[in-house]
Amino acid sequence: MSWLLFLDESGHDHRNMPFEVRGGVALSSAKLWSFIQNWRRLEEHCFGTTLSAYGKEAKGEKLLDRDRFKWAAQGERLEDGERRRLARAFLERGRDRLPQTRDTFTAYGQASLEMARGVFDLLSGHDAKLFASLIPRGTKPPHGFTHEDYLRKDQVFLLERFYYFLENTKAHGLLVMDESDKTLDRRLVKRLEAYFEKTATGRNRAAWIVPSPFFVASDMSYAVQAADICLYCINWGYRLPAWDPAHEIRQEIADEFAPKVGRLQWMGMGTRDGKTFKSSGVVLVPDPYVGRP
Repeated sequence: MSWLLFLDESGHDHRNMPFEVRGGVALSSAKLWSFIQNWRRLEEHCFGTTLSAYGKEAKGEKLLDRDRFKWAAQGERLEDGERRRLARAFLERGRDRLPQTRDTFTAYGQASLEMARGVFDLLSGHDAKLFASLIPRGTKPPHGFTHEDYLRKDQVFLLERFYYFLENTKAHGLLVMDESDKTLDRRLVKRLEAYFEKTATGRNRAAWIVPSPFFVASDMSYAVQAADICLYCINWGYRLPAWDPAHEIRQEIADEFAPKVGRLQWMGMGTRDGKTFKSSGVVLVPDPYVGRP
């Protein structure tokens, strides 16, 4: 059996979100097709149709935007059939550039939240594991930093957690990444190759992690969309007591979705310098640059 780690990013526009988050969800290859089928059923259940039919994706910033919470709360909870009818009408009106009604806004807000909740249930039901590393927004390298061709510490820690999971389960892992700018993708591949080929730790971890990543367009991979939703919830709502409390949160996400993140993340044992310790899938790295003066 092998595991596929579907990776994405959150907050890399450096604008509004508290952190830059890299990470994703790992799914067993044996359960991937079932996940895909059930994702389609979930979209139909929530919206009465598939989002791709209207050129849309299930992304965190779309499903869990502040407006979606406001729309959902402006009316009574709709019955499933009525919500689907009105949510589909919302999508059709948007496509045809027609004005929305209060009822279509309400239904689409409720459908969006239902979809986000359903994604976490779907991931849990397929024994998915969540991995992510965070750095504070706006973190910059120190003056004279000369290691641009190497993976940053937060990226190394992300791979470390995935490696611990694979080592413990005795399974191989593949990296599946959201396709972006080809120049940036090539640069990342070179950094990964340098890590897995030129460092002793990387060579050791290549025993379980296949060093060459695969790239997919997010609109073609439901698992990448699922990763996006999870990372969005981490960015806005998941916090541990030891973390700096100054980072902004959105309370509605922290209250409902942070516990889901906590349950979904991998928890297990890791080994470093001959010592064994408890480890977790989500890690905050306050300073990702090595050798800062």
